Amino acid sequence: MRIRATVAAVSGALALSALAVPAAQAAGDSSPSRADILKTAQIAREAASSKTAFTGSTAADGEPYEMDLTFSNVKINSGKPIVAGISNQVTVPVTYTVTHPADVDVNDPDFYMDVEIYRGSYDDPSNMLFGDDWPVCTDSTSTVATCKGTIDIYPSDELSNADAASWKADGWAVDYNGQDPDDPDADWSQVGYATQDGLATTKLQRYSKLTVNASPEPVSKGKTITVTGKLTRANWDKHAYAGYTLQSVKLQYKKQGTTSYTTLKTITSDSTGYLKTTTTAGYDGYYRYSFAGTSTTPAVTSYPDFVDVQ
Repeated sequence: MRIRATVAAVSGALALSALAVPAAQAAGDSSPSRADILKTAQIAREAASSKTAFTGSTAADGEPYEMDLTFSNVKINSGKPIVAGISNQVTVPVTYTVTHPADVDVNDPDFYMDVEIYRGSYDDPSNMLFGDDWPVCTDSTSTVATCKGTIDIYPSDELSNADAASWKADGWAVDYNGQDPDDPDADWSQVGYATQDGLATTKLQRYSKLTVNASPEPVSKGKTITVTGKLTRANWDKHAYAGYTLQSVKLQYKKQGTTSYTTLKTITSDSTGYLKTTTTAGYDGYYRYSFAGTSTTPAVTSYPDFVDVQ
């Protein structure tokens, strides 16, 4: 079951005490839930950013210690922007390498780890996105593992238009080392944590659509052809597609029997995303609109519309 956890910002001292709060357990399941682990990870990131916790010197006081674990070679969606519409779930791959001490087993049932993306500041993000499932890791050596996970996005529940921006990736890990979070006598000095920011960046973009209609069909040679269309993109605030206004769009033409398109002119979408222009009929061929894209919206080209010239 998918669970999203929201955690208020806390200081290092408060974070350490919060780690000892018993985790909510699923019926018949003795392991911490994903929500609890995500909450713990958020607390860890906030405490680590304050530079007041997770050091070897605090472990003697029964507080969690910082593990010598690092993330590298992080790739979100194979380096491509993430594009989301208004409703369908979007799942993109996340791959990375983890380097850890030989006595740390990243596949142990007590070990939890993930790479997530966030927007805003590291210790107080505006939004965070992560995967539905835990990553799968393969040991390369006794101290190195390669991991594959996902980022799963539900646009209607998680995104606003402000999220069409650059995001950063961070990683975290928690190793309970046999300690039961529900046990009031758990030895927290045996629990290890690691957090790391600045692993990679990615862009999240609003899915775009583009239509075209060339008329009349058929048309006499030398007569005027009117080409209309509309450029729209996902509006995550309203959960609908809305016109993308004042954008440059190319009208392109390909003569029947040829393989490449030629740009006839560039026009601008109006206040509703509507497109309209004219051209002169010459030969049978295909007309289409093409949009180059922006930082928040991917490039898109309409399906071609064939015109029979007589």
